[in-house]
Amino acid sequence: MNLLIPLYVHPAEDPGAWHRLITSADRTYAVVLNPADGPGPTPDPAFVSAAEALRAAGARLLGYVDTDYGTREPDTVADEAGRHREWYGAEGCFLDRVPSDAESLPACRRLVRAVRRLGTAPVVLNPGVHPAPGYARLADLVVTFEGHWSTYVSAFSRPKWTARHPPERFCHLVYGVPEALVPLAVRTARERGAAVSGPVTGELPNPWSRLTPALGGTAP
Repeated sequence: MNLLIPLYVHPAEDPGAWHRLITSADRTYAVVLNPADGPGPTPDPAFVSAAEALRAAGARLLGYVDTDYGTREPDTVADEAGRHREWYGAEGCFLDRVPSDAESLPACRRLVRAVRRLGTAPVVLNPGVHPAPGYARLADLVVTFEGHWSTYVSAFSRPKWTARHPPERFCHLVYGVPEALVPLAVRTARERGAAVSGPVTGELPNPWSRLTPALGGTAP
């Protein structure tokens, strides 16, 4: 199952969720590690242990880096990606809050190149909306929807250019999904051209503090 798992809760706060994630690691596309809105200033021992267990279970790890819509310097972004790699063994990178407009494409390209020079793969971009077409050529995966289930149901639209790319290149992250409808959310993402998805039942301000029930055996 191609589930992208951004679990933004400390392992000490919800060890049960992390245990369930570790035991279901083979059902994920990747797990996003986000100790402190990034790698943090020093390694977090709890995340080090969780990362080791996830890798041993076969999970692919992505280090979370906020690009602040492309305004952060490439060296700064690469430094944080490097710390994720060194401290937590994250082979990939989840670049959050990337821009989506065509004018910002060159700046985003510089960010991605800086990260890839470290040997980072896969690189996931999260503009949260469908960006200008060129962004799909920069990344291994692009999150083209991040939002509430109600919006996903009522206001989703898919630009024609996405049909030129395989569905494995796109991801939809949907929160506020009623638990009984989580399987439907996964199917809907596939029908809308996104082979990777991450439906959760959580709500703002941090919907990603809950593990998706799509893994099976998870608490609501």
